[in-house]
Formats: sequence, structure tokens, C-alpha cells
Amino acid sequence: MRFFFLAVAFLGISSSYGQNNLEQQFTDIESKVIEWRRHFHQNPELSNREFKTAETIAKHLKSLGLEVQTGVAHTGVVAILKGDFPGKVVALRADIDGLPVTERNDLPFKSEVKTTFLNTETGVMHACGHDTHTAILMGVAEILTKNKDKIKGTVKFIFQPAEEGPLPGEEGGAKMMIKEGVLENPKVDAIFGLHIRSNYDVGTIHYKKGGIMASVERFVINVKGKQTHGGRPWQGVDPILISAKIIDGLQTIISRESKLVDEAAVITVGKITAGTRFNIIPESAELIGTVRTLDPKMKAHIEKRMTEMATTLAKAYGGEATISFQNNTAITYNDSDLVDKMLPTLQKVAGIKNVRLRKATTGGEDFSYFQEVVPGFYFFLGGMTPGNKEAFPHHTPDFMIDESGMLLGVKTLTQIAFDFLNN
Repeated sequence: MRFFFLAVAFLGISSSYGQNNLEQQFTDIESKVIEWRRHFHQNPELSNREFKTAETIAKHLKSLGLEVQTGVAHTGVVAILKGDFPGKVVALRADIDGLPVTERNDLPFKSEVKTTFLNTETGVMHACGHDTHTAILMGVAEILTKNKDKIKGTVKFIFQPAEEGPLPGEEGGAKMMIKEGVLENPKVDAIFGLHIRSNYDVGTIHYKKGGIMASVERFVINVKGKQTHGGRPWQGVDPILISAKIIDGLQTIISRESKLVDEAAVITVGKITAGTRFNIIPESAELIGTVRTLDPKMKAHIEKRMTEMATTLAKAYGGEATISFQNNTAITYNDSDLVDKMLPTLQKVAGIKNVRLRKATTGGEDFSYFQEVVPGFYFFLGGMTPGNKEAFPHHTPDFMIDESGMLLGVKTLTQIAFDFLNN
């Protein structure tokens, strides 16, 4: 049965240069992809500091004879492969940064890297699978380059830094790459990306039309009251009480005003700062939190109502409030027409039963900014061995994936590029 799926998977290009030839190329590349991944895992670098990572990527791409640009959005690498025939332009993207997490796994290629992050000593770890994404796309670049004489159009490989977000005061990530023209010269017609998941079985692909990952916003509410003695509250205006009323009110925007049968939405207050001691009602309070939405209209409504509720409630209790929003990511929004066009490719590669429709997640991904400019399709790749009883959560010291899942990522992105350009 496994042979049958492999035979079917590349039927769309087997007539051009032979399925056996392509299968051998994939067989040959798998060990290299695993080796690259282990190198990146053992040598992770934080956002906007992926200097050695970028050097390794660029060296490989240059060895393939590609047009390579480095230093894009600080440490990004972009390579262009021109097929032997004219046509459209497809972009394939991988993120390359690690996280300030100290690894707990007992692996021979475990990260031992240490650093200082926001004045805190910490380890550095690829705790979200970006090492696998980078290695997969390097493999795809090699396979496609070997078969450039069968490509109608151009492939742009985008290795993006700072997906996890730049440090405060810095610029970076997808937004900066776009600002620097990564989707131009040549102009990209569509972009594709994947994310390995530790809780999905190896050999499976998971997708959704429309919003698949949420927009991530950081909000800050500043509440102003009037300071007074804790034993004489009538002489002041309590910003802590006002904050409690605002927090309570914000939840009704989700529970009573948001049509959750269409898409999910979340408002979370994660931090409250107020006061100096037990017997003083302070002058001010600060609330910091996040908003997660999957629909642009719902996002606009929630922002409007949060502003109205915070300011009105504060005024009702004698105080004042201001609110500001900062976008961390937009909605990762899969273009419906592009999904319809490319879904047969996913099914051809992985097998129909292994391509599964999924629900949206309230996690965020700055691939979304590319999708605001050009049609994009972002999907998930299984990284947990079937039968495993426990997934290793992303962004934790125990995060782990099964490397056998990466080859499907190489095959899928390769076939996507061929099918998008040649059909």
C-alpha cells in the first residue's frame, strides 16, 4: 500500500522526467535534510540574530547556482530559481529563528546555547520546529534546482528571520521583508508555507480555508483614578475597581457579542500593574493582554467595542481610561481559490486519507503578512510518530518532533511548486 501512494504521489510530473528518478532524488535528500535540521537544532539563534544560520543557508543555496540575496530584514536569505520556461512566480517560505527556551531533551544534538534575553539568562532552543522548516526548504531548493529544465516560471525561496517577533524597539520578520521588497522583482503570484506539528501523526497534512491561525494583538489599557487612603475610598477614585469592571465587561464582548459559531475569538488580560502597598488606593492601573481573532470584521468589531467599553466604564466610575492596540500578526488567511487549486496536490502526495480538514487555532503566525499582499496557503505537517501517547508541546523545553515526518514536507512543497507553475 505504501508503494501505491508513492507511485500516485508524483504522477503529475512523472511523465516529464520519470517517477523513479524523482523518488531516488527524494531518497538521497532525506539524510541531508535530517543532517541540516540537527545542525540548526544544535546551534539555534534568536530573532534578528540568526547570523550563522543564514550563512549555512546561503552557502547551500549558492552551491546550487541560485541567485542569492543575504541580509534581507537583517538576517533573511532569499534565493531565486528561474525555470527554463517562462511563467508565473511562486514563493516558498521557511522561518529560521529559535526561542529563549532551555532544552530539557536528552538528544545527541541537544542545544547547549546560552544567552541573555531581556536581562534574563536563558538557553536557546528550536522549540517550535523552525529548524525543520529551514532544512525542508533547503531540500526543496536542491530538488527543484536539479529539475529546473521542467519548470515553467520562477521559484523564490524565502528564509525568514524573526517569526517569533523582534525584540522591543527592533523591526523584523515578514513585515520588514515585505517592506524591503521580498515579494517584488520578480513579483510573486502566490506564496506557500508549512508548519510541523508535534501533535499530528507523521504522514499527515492538515489544512483549512480562510482563517487557520489567529491575528495576535497586544493591547494596553491605562486607567486613571484618584489616589487616596485605603481606609477612605470615598475621597478618591479606585482604578483597581475600575480595572475589575473593565475586565469583566471585556468578556461579554466575546460571550454576548461575537458570533462564535462562525469563528473563534479570545480576549485575555494577562498582566495587571497597580499600587504600592495595602493601604493606598493608587492613582493609576495598567492592564496588558491579547486579542485573538480569525475574521477581519470580527476583529474590527472587537477593537471598537473594547475601546467603547474601557472608556465608558472608567467614566461611569469617575475615572478615565485609554486603550492602544499593537498587531503582532495578522490573520493567517488561506485564499479559498488557492486552496481549491492546490488541495489535489496535497492529496496526490500524502494520499487522500492523510490530508485532513482541521479547525482554526488561536495561535499566531507572521506568514499572515505575506498573505495580506499575495494569495497564500499555509498548512500543517505531522511530526508525531503514530502510536505515540504524548505530544511534546511547542514552545516548551520538552518539544520534540519525529524527523521521519520531514520528507513529506520536502515532497509536498516540491510538488506544490511544480503544479502551481506548470498547470
